[in-house]
Amino acid sequence: MTKTVVVYHSGYGHTSKQAEAVAQGAKAELIAIDAEGNITEAQWQSINQAQAIIFGSPTYMGSVSWQFKKFADATSRYWPTQDWKNKVFGGFTNSASMNGDKHATIHFFFTLSMQHSGIWVGTGLMPSNSKAAKRDDVNYVGSFSGAMMQTPFDATVDEVSKGDLETARLYGERVMQLAVKLSG
Repeated sequence: MTKTVVVYHSGYGHTSKQAEAVAQGAKAELIAIDAEGNITEAQWQSINQAQAIIFGSPTYMGSVSWQFKKFADATSRYWPTQDWKNKVFGGFTNSASMNGDKHATIHFFFTLSMQHSGIWVGTGLMPSNSKAAKRDDVNYVGSFSGAMMQTPFDATVDEVSKGDLETARLYGERVMQLAVKLSG
């Protein structure tokens, strides 16, 4: 069986909802980075045993949260031995603005994945960009490189876009399917 993990940080709960949707699609274990930027040793071992790793963080000031950055820096202990080589990787993010420089966060995940000699998976989803498009359509934000979500800064966790959550679920499913195919 192919194991997938979703490693993420969420500051206000919106990215947690997105992580849950990604994990549902990927049938993945959720690993939340705590408020101090840490995970447990058992969670590190779970990541090491996974065939697919999906990163998630809100986009703050044009990049990942400092908690996610602390986690990313800690992954350097696995870099010299290339423990994560040929694992399948993906990433997702949320910000208050429609653009919000979310691509910078996805690029951060992509670079981290490539430094670990991983294989990156894009969304494989067409954007919802016609005049008939509605905010709750799949891939309304229009990302090909990773799942992106937009949540107004004053929205509650329950007001997250259903279309963005479905985009996240479909993305998780795609990452898992490609991991299964590559490990087969």
